[in-house]
Amino acid sequence: MLKSLVRAVGAAVRLSSAPSAAARALPLSCPTNRSPGSVASRPFTRSLWMLNSNGAPSGYRPKLFSSKVLSPSVSCGCGGLHTEGDKAFGNFLSDEIKEEKKIQKNKTLPKMSGGWELEMNGTEAKLTRHLSGEKVTVTFNVNNSIPPSFEEEEEAQQQQKPAEEEPEIVSTPNFVVEVTKQNGKHTLVFDCHFPEDEMSHGEGEEESDIFAIREVSFQPEGDSEWKETSYTLNTDSLDWALYDHLMDFLADRGIDNTFTDELMELSTAIEHQEYIKFLEDLQSFVKCN
Repeated sequence: MLKSLVRAVGAAVRLSSAPSAAARALPLSCPTNRSPGSVASRPFTRSLWMLNSNGAPSGYRPKLFSSKVLSPSVSCGCGGLHTEGDKAFGNFLSDEIKEEKKIQKNKTLPKMSGGWELEMNGTEAKLTRHLSGEKVTVTFNVNNSIPPSFEEEEEAQQQQKPAEEEPEIVSTPNFVVEVTKQNGKHTLVFDCHFPEDEMSHGEGEEESDIFAIREVSFQPEGDSEWKETSYTLNTDSLDWALYDHLMDFLADRGIDNTFTDELMELSTAIEHQEYIKFLEDLQSFVKCN
């Protein structure tokens, strides 16, 4: 009788405690019915997409993973940055290109007298002629060929000159003369330049050479690179008689003042064309055309 009573009491206790145990057994991810006023805690399971997307359920959207990025002022398909400064830069370049084309003297490259053939490779020009079994080649590059004019800039600041009185920009590149004899194994190479003190002559002054030889060397025929192991004759300390003979040697092959005058005209035209092309490329790059 006593054992039956104990079992009945135990059963009643288990039945009364079953709902609370079932409630504890519920997983955290399954919500239970609670009154509106009750406070409950739940794990932080909101996806990162919800934190950084326009699909947030309310007007407030957390900015946990968003950052403020400068957006382009102009939209295009290049994906690059475009600012108001770029726009002003592009407009400036447009005006600059128009002005440069307006003052451009040679729309086409001038011809060289003496039967010289011109070959262009970017900013490098090569002039070639054949004369009585010899091949003469003159090569120059228009990069950095415009001499600085600091004195002219200072004078222009002191007194405003009309546009038509402004000095012309002249390209005076260094140039290399190569003379190769038929069936020869070596090429005689002259490294020449335009000395600044010889560029202009006053009235009544005796005309002198407007170019000068800086170095002379023999180089293997067909080699495009200057070999430092070949002996190079520097003309700074050269006997004047030998120097005059070297200048006469070049003059007999058409490298004289007339030639170098035409070379400067050609180089100036090439340099101006390349400058305008650079401005156009720069404008396209800035505007992303």
